[in-house]
This record gives sequence, structure tokens and C-alpha cells, in this order.
Amino acid sequence: MEKEIEELLKKKEKAKLGGGADKLARQRENGFYTARERIEKLIDKDSFVELGMLAHSDQPGTEEKSAGDGIITGLAKVDGRHVVVQAADKTVFAGTEGMVYMRKSKAIHSYAIKRGLPMLNLKEGGGLRMPDGMGSDQFSQLLFPNELLTHHRTVPMMTAILGDSFGGPTWTAASSDFVTQVKGSTMAVAGPRMLEVATGEKISNEELGGWKIHADYTGQVDRFTDNEDESIEELKQFFSYMPSNANEEPPFKETSDDPYRRLDKVIDLVPTKRTRAYNMKKVIREIVDDGKYFELKPLYGEALVTALARINGRVVGIIANQPMKFAGAAGAKECDKATDFICLCDSYHIPLIFLHDIPGFRVSSDAEKLKMPTKIMVWLQALAQSTVPKISVVIRKSIGAAYANMAGPTMGADFVVAWPTAEINFTGPEVGINVVFGRQLEHAENPKEERLELLKLWGFDSSPYKAAGKHFIDDIIDPRDTRKFLSQTLDYACAKNGSRGERRLANWPTGF
Repeated sequence: MEKEIEELLKKKEKAKLGGGADKLARQRENGFYTARERIEKLIDKDSFVELGMLAHSDQPGTEEKSAGDGIITGLAKVDGRHVVVQAADKTVFAGTEGMVYMRKSKAIHSYAIKRGLPMLNLKEGGGLRMPDGMGSDQFSQLLFPNELLTHHRTVPMMTAILGDSFGGPTWTAASSDFVTQVKGSTMAVAGPRMLEVATGEKISNEELGGWKIHADYTGQVDRFTDNEDESIEELKQFFSYMPSNANEEPPFKETSDDPYRRLDKVIDLVPTKRTRAYNMKKVIREIVDDGKYFELKPLYGEALVTALARINGRVVGIIANQPMKFAGAAGAKECDKATDFICLCDSYHIPLIFLHDIPGFRVSSDAEKLKMPTKIMVWLQALAQSTVPKISVVIRKSIGAAYANMAGPTMGADFVVAWPTAEINFTGPEVGINVVFGRQLEHAENPKEERLELLKLWGFDSSPYKAAGKHFIDDIIDPRDTRKFLSQTLDYACAKNGSRGERRLANWPTGF
């Protein structure tokens, strides 16, 4: 028995070397952690239970140089919570995916679903391994992993892109609830070399799928970091707001921050003059517990803020207009961002808080080319089908169709209230007067004076008091009581079933 155990231990020690000591050293010399080092940095100490350690490639002649077949999988704890983990090992065939790699990944995914365990993916690699995928018989077995296509947001799936990623790692990221990417890495369908051979296009990694591409154009990545440590920490931060699975509520966190704390600073933060910009993120910081929130896609669709936070210990999702960008007006990117976030929150029982300061949508001929009507309606469809508690606060203005998209009356919100500074109307007073009274003003004896009189009239029509007077909105609140109001109403909205909804959006695509 001792001899057998000694042989086993030798095999396991060799497996820990991945593609070999030289390749591990080269990985570190290039400024990257090894796959096992990444896992250790992510998980609680001594909590890892590895599965498939002695697996290797099933291609003849590769058994001794393919430890784990390029992926490390297992069970662990993160901040005391049970998870499954998989980490690509670039020292084994550049982290490419062979038949056994795919089998291991599918097995750990299936177990996560079976036992309701969140998935944390530490990814890099070159996609499908050529020898494993060549031939009709081989390739017929290695098409898209079905487990990604039918995941249904059953458990949260979080992915860090820590090195150049093509094919499989990209498919995983695009199917995930949260993605963080290290700057300097690439995430794309295929690498520049394959692109040049297939199409003749010559392009750098950075131009193909670097962080700026995903920040400015695709929105496929939620956060960007300067190094691996930061990306791994962001996985943990996002996870702290997530339930372990779809049958649970997000974790409650005790706070010493008074739920009824008055927000005296917001009076100075938000100008009453509606054309003056201010930073909505500062308002959010005043409202939430301990001033802490976790923003998603901060560089994509910047006129809209989407963030996870807590109010009186309960996890909430915040959708807020940002007057610092385009005066808060939403474009195509903001629509995609809102839809994506509503689906996330509805799938994981996270109540939604809407903070309005939006002059409408950014309409133009270019916007029409980007399918703006469809994007507005998809946002509305997601909102209408969401069943988690929703509370809507009109802070300064909510104009046109955007009033509906931000969960205005008739859109299923539990409560809709306004600050006294709110302006609610089909269009802004200046635009409305120019359209309706343009010719009249052209022939007026004193057009400037008449315009001012019309602005006064239309300004009153836009005030929230008319809507409150007919009980189209629930109340007009003192801005300083916003945190108190949200704490109280969340308590009532979640009294019966907690924050649990029907998860109608769990099957919606993870991209729009």
C-alpha cells in the first residue's frame, strides 16, 4: 500500500507542474500568475478540493505533457461560501481546449447546477485545440458547450479574463453574469494570426479585442483592471452581492449606517436649475449603505449608471441617469446596458431602484441606424416582465418616453415618487414652446417676453404637483428623506416573499 501511495503522490506532484517547471517559470517571468496561484488568490485558504487532477489529453503520445489537459477544476470556498472554480492553464498547450478539457469543464458546470453552487472562471487560452478538433468525427463532438446555452442563470457565473482569450474563454465570458478583464489582455472570437490567414486582415491583439474595444464598443466586459490581483478581487466583490443560486436571496449584510439617515448634502449636490450638470454617482453614494456601491460597465453607455449596492443591509440594483454625460439622455448603448442589468437583477432577486434625471433619448439619424426604437422597446419589455420590487424616484427631470423606461407610472413599479425639483412632461418646455408656438412667437410684438410667460405656464404643467394631485405618483418627498423612504418601502415591498421574483428574465440572452 505504501508503494502505491508513493506512486500516487508522485503523479499528483507532477500534475501540479502543469506543462512543466520551465513553462511555469516563463509564465511568471511574463508577469502572469500560474493557474494554481490564481485559484489560491481567489479562494479561502486550504478550501480547494480538486477534481480531475490526474486527467490528461486523450490524444496518443501527449499523456505525459498535458497535465489536467489544460484546465484545473474543483470545489472551494470564497469568503466562507461554497463555489466551483475552473482555471485555464496556459502552460499546457497554450490553454487550448481538448476533448478532456471540455469534459472536465462540462462536468464541473453540471455539478454547479446540480448543487446550486456559483461558478468562478479564471480564463485565458487559444480556443479549440487543432488536433482534437480536426476531422468530422472529432469536430462533431466539440461544438458549442450546451451547458452555456442552457444555463438559464440558475447559478451566478463570473469570469475573469486574465490573459489573451480566444474561442472557448470568450464564449464563457459572453455567457457570464459578470466579466472583468485585465488591461493588456485580449478577448475575441479568433486570434490575429487566424484572422490574417482566413481573411487577410492584419490587426494587433489590442485593436482586435483589447479592453478599450470592450469599453467603448461592445459592452461585453463589466470592469477593467490594471493587474490580476485587482480582477480577482473584483470577482469577489461582485460575488458578495449575488445569491448562491436562483433559489436564494442575495446575502443580507448588517450595517451600522442608519437607514433613516438624512441626506443633507444632496441639497447642495443637485442644482435646481435643470440645465446644470452634476455627478449622479455622488447622489448614489449618499443614499446607499456606507457610501459603497459596485458599478457595472462604467465606461459603456456613460449617460446611465448601473450599480449594485445595499440599503439597510439589503442588496439593491440601481439604475440612474448621469447628467454629466449627454445631460443624462440615453442612447443605444444605455438601452443595452439597462436591459442587461434588469435581466441580471430580476434573475437573482435583486430589487431595482430608479433615479431619474433624463431629458429623453438621444434621437438622430445615426440613432435610427442603431435600431433605437427596438432598443427602447426591448428595455421596456424587460422592465415590464421583471417581477422584483421596483422603486422609482424622479430627482430632477424625466421627459418623454424615457419616463416609462425609468419605471414611471404604469410600468409596474411598487412606488413612484418625485423630489419637488422634478419636471415631468412629454418634452422639455423650450422644445415644446418652439414646436407649438414657434410661428406665434415669430409674429409677436415682444417675443422674448411672451416666451418667458409661456415658459412659466409650461413649467407649472411639468411640475410633479399636478401628477401627485391626481395620484399618478405616490408622493413628493423631501430629498433629504430619500434614504429613509427607500429603506421603509423596500421593507414593505419585500415583506411577503422577500425580494424573490418570478425570474421571467432568467432565460433572456446574456447579450443584446
